Amino acid sequence: QVRLVQSGGGLVQAGGSLRLSCAASGSRFSINNMAWYRQAPGQQRELVASISSGGITNYADSVKGRFTISRDNSRDTLYLQMNSLKPEDTAVYLCNAEAKIHALSPKYDRNLEIWGQGTLVTVSS
Repeated sequence: QVRLVQSGGGLVQAGGSLRLSCAASGSRFSINNMAWYRQAPGQQRELVASISSGGITNYADSVKGRFTISRDNSRDTLYLQMNSLKPEDTAVYLCNAEAKIHALSPKYDRNLEIWGQGTLVTVSS
């Protein structure tokens, strides 16, 4: 199996920066698209940014120019650099990945959508 473990986050003042990491671990797996989502209290989960295995990125309008998503495929790790943070960025941030579990025979490979455990980012005004 494969799992995602997040690190980073915490409390920061408005205008500050934080970096989130999300590392995939397991055996016999590969990762395709990865993304960061966030969920603020009482609100729906929203896509913050995504990145393909080839490095193509997309961002929510609310974070464009402030957040940068990146990945290190050699380490199966996803990052989110968050700059110029605003109080409205306060939320639980979750990483997401499309993973493939490789069986001994390719015909038994399985595709999974996996999530990190979430990390709280709090931006004070």
